Amino acid sequence: MNFGQIWRYVPDDVLVFLLRQGFVRDIALKNAVRQLYNHFVVVNEENWPVGIQEVRYKLVRNLLLTLDKAFSEGRISQSVCKSLVRNLIGMTIMGEKERTEQCGFFPPALLTISPTQRCNLMCKGCYAASSSGTFGTLKFEIFDRIISEAKELWRAHLTVISGGEPLLYRDGEKTLFNILERHRDNYFMMYTNGTLISRETARRMAEVGNISPAISVEGFEKQTDARRGKGVFRKIDRAMDNLRKEGVPFGVSVTATRENADLVLSDELIDHYFQEKGAFYGWVFQYMPIGRSYTVDLMVTPDQRRAMFMREQEVVNNRQLFLVDFWNGGPYSLGCISAGRRYFYIDWNGNIAPCVFFPYYLANIYDLYGQNKTLNDVLFSPYFESIRKWQDEYGYDRRPDRVKNWIVPCLIRDHYEEAYKLMNEFHVKPMDAEAGQALQDEDYRKKMIEYGNRAREMTQEIWDREFLKNRH
Repeated sequence: MNFGQIWRYVPDDVLVFLLRQGFVRDIALKNAVRQLYNHFVVVNEENWPVGIQEVRYKLVRNLLLTLDKAFSEGRISQSVCKSLVRNLIGMTIMGEKERTEQCGFFPPALLTISPTQRCNLMCKGCYAASSSGTFGTLKFEIFDRIISEAKELWRAHLTVISGGEPLLYRDGEKTLFNILERHRDNYFMMYTNGTLISRETARRMAEVGNISPAISVEGFEKQTDARRGKGVFRKIDRAMDNLRKEGVPFGVSVTATRENADLVLSDELIDHYFQEKGAFYGWVFQYMPIGRSYTVDLMVTPDQRRAMFMREQEVVNNRQLFLVDFWNGGPYSLGCISAGRRYFYIDWNGNIAPCVFFPYYLANIYDLYGQNKTLNDVLFSPYFESIRKWQDEYGYDRRPDRVKNWIVPCLIRDHYEEAYKLMNEFHVKPMDAEAGQALQDEDYRKKMIEYGNRAREMTQEIWDREFLKNRH
């Protein structure tokens, strides 16, 4: 039996009991890993380059290994265990083919929603704090409807919550926990600064079971406090302890800049967060020049980016950790995933953009629902379809040995000239004042194009050697 379908036949309590038995879990893990390798590398039904399939297999395998370790150490609560197996592994990871067959097309696997712009911090360069004065908040009934509709239309049971600070979301008496409780068949990952995760908040997360916080850090205390404010690092440290004690899996989200590119992937930092604090996963976000006080000069250099890619591969291969760079991780995601390829983004005002880091929109969820339309009207809009056409031409619809360099997959960051053409063609609207300024800034445009060209040059040899050579 496919392990992604076990949840259909085995009662919740039985599943939890079995997973807590070491010998049963060991058998299940070996079979799951074998099935993963067969799916990605041996069968390779979609005929992607074998080098791509090998690294994709390793990344998902690492997630299973991490979960097994957490089970053996008793670091997963009972409610979390049920949701992980059913919603994340069963319906999202293992259920992708079934979702596609049911929908009749390849549907988005998730949505990213920022329900509130409010935040208790003022981090340098944060896109969420671009507005001075009013702070947007998504109405609860709209927030709830979006998640329900994604499940109904696409069988999507994974939602990423961003911000602002999600734990500050409030619409009347409704909070984020009301969303979690209403959608028990959904798994949520929440980007958070971590400062509001008390022991009681962690306990509530453990009870509801279907959320994993990804806590933002910049490095150690010096680097984190320098960007996020004095004392933030120690609050984060306590938050991680609270989550670990209550059995809530959490990850870290690290912003890499020109100033800390070496530190964020160092053994010292990885040991601290993964071994000492118990993080399950890690996301690396290279600084993207959008938001308040944006500057291209803070971006990691193309040389640093190449070095980061090599180091990230080493961590995945040798340390067997689930660590993904949102940009360098193109080989894992099969390139750019925006505009509904895998996901799209809805902000606190209801504006719908291709990606969190592509802050230009045409549709608004309030207008959409007011016209009795659905999320599919955005998914199949000419704007999003044009972006997916570019993705097709770059890699998705190419022969395996002709796929272009997915180490630099991002339309808005790595191929800004192409993004700029599309934005002008569709007369897009900026999601904030800074996005509007960047679109009109000729120096910004010139530097972004130069950056993309240089990044491709620096990584092309790696792409050809590691992923395409002898991989027909």
